[in-house]
Amino acid sequence: MSEEIKAIQSRIERRDAAENRQRILVAAHKLFEQNGVDQVSMNQIAAEAQIGPGTLYRRYANKAELCLDLIKDSVVRFFEDIEQYLLQNQQEPPDQRLKGILKIFMPFIEKKAQLLTGGKGSASAQRLPYQSQNPLYNKMHQIAVELFDEMAAADHPSPNSIFKADMLLIAISIDSYFYQRDVRGYSPDEILEHLCSTFIKGV
Repeated sequence: MSEEIKAIQSRIERRDAAENRQRILVAAHKLFEQNGVDQVSMNQIAAEAQIGPGTLYRRYANKAELCLDLIKDSVVRFFEDIEQYLLQNQQEPPDQRLKGILKIFMPFIEKKAQLLTGGKGSASAQRLPYQSQNPLYNKMHQIAVELFDEMAAADHPSPNSIFKADMLLIAISIDSYFYQRDVRGYSPDEILEHLCSTFIKGV
């Protein structure tokens, strides 16, 4: 087989793979919106996308991987909103900026919780948003550390920004957030105020 033919076949395979990925994501989004992540199986997604289950599993080993791919665009938009907020409010004190970031985070976690967890009903579900190897965790942690560092510089205490950022991210993890909302009965606004009174002085 000539190199030219191999190159053509490679382009066709890449195009087919890209088309299959888009069909999978569109099908998964539709089914998740209609039924919830936990109620949708990989076989249902394959059928909706009009591909074989083997094609689906070659790209995604489980539903958690599919959820992570599906939510990437939402995560990108989330951090674009964060960056825009920080740019527009760079003159505000760091405690106010951190509170503003938490205000942006609350609707995000409410809307995207099932995708973030990969579907709690899945035996292979990963706790996606707050693992140290996850980009969402790392970016949120970096922002929180920088803002806590600013607060420490203003107040001149001994800095413990990394620890504070770790504890804040635990407090706003999926499980913790919904425990406070559904079991403790706090509204999102009350959760925000409790987070601020616990982690942010002067807010």
